[in-house]
Amino acid sequence: MKIQGNIALITGASRGIGKAIALALAQQGMKRLILIARDHQKLAQVAQEIEAMGAEAVIMSVDLTRATEVNIAVAQLWRNHGPIHLLVNCAGVAYQTSFLRSKLPQVQEELSVNLLGMYTLTSLIARRMASQRQGTIVNVSSLMGKVAAPTMATYSATKFAILGFTQALRQELAQYNIQVQALLPSLTDTDMVRNLQLFRWVIPMTPQQVAQALIAGLQSDRPEILVGWQSHLAVWCQRLAPWLLELILKIAAPPGLNQHLAEKPSLLSRINRFCDVVLFRNVIPLVSARKS
Repeated sequence: MKIQGNIALITGASRGIGKAIALALAQQGMKRLILIARDHQKLAQVAQEIEAMGAEAVIMSVDLTRATEVNIAVAQLWRNHGPIHLLVNCAGVAYQTSFLRSKLPQVQEELSVNLLGMYTLTSLIARRMASQRQGTIVNVSSLMGKVAAPTMATYSATKFAILGFTQALRQELAQYNIQVQALLPSLTDTDMVRNLQLFRWVIPMTPQQVAQALIAGLQSDRPEILVGWQSHLAVWCQRLAPWLLELILKIAAPPGLNQHLAEKPSLLSRINRFCDVVLFRNVIPLVSARKS
């Protein structure tokens, strides 16, 4: 798609990947950026950075899990600042825990924000894009939308669902000249990820690297934008040797998941120690798990 001179709406724009995407689009000449998140103060700070680049910034504090609030916000935004040419669904939350210890309120929040909030906003924007027969929608999934990770069951489920949603929309909305793409970052160094236990050998990406990958993907109209060589390696490993990837994930999982291994030495625990020595010293990441 053409970036320069157009209008974009970005959710989760107050920090992390969403913020980096907003700044990158402003740098590429996007005329106006509509920034949505729950933290109004942080949104205002991002808007100042964007305006310093010569682009216009519009901020709106919205809770995407409240459908009525979202509906009103979209109507106001489209009337006052539209039409919107690019929608980037970046808002998301993640909790890390073993499935047997998961708590229903956290599960509900992940489903509400990552899926239902994205669905509500996309349905409202897509209808308007269809009427103008033009637009691009980018749904931020994750490497965990391709490769599920232990201790992140619900988060992985939402990211797999986002990919399925994106693939269906891509076919349905093509007749209206609407491009639908998925962005799949690997582990990214954001505030959300800093609260998680990292998988062994993972080298986090920066939000800026993810944003630059999105810019390249928009310009080439790729349906899925895998970010980083770690993501490509994991996906290819899953296709060619899924058993190997499962073993790597089991070995690389956060220590709490494999505490029982310390009680009784086994082949897996010996492999684990060997990989720690060989792979960690050589700083070779085998697979990554996100945070978004």
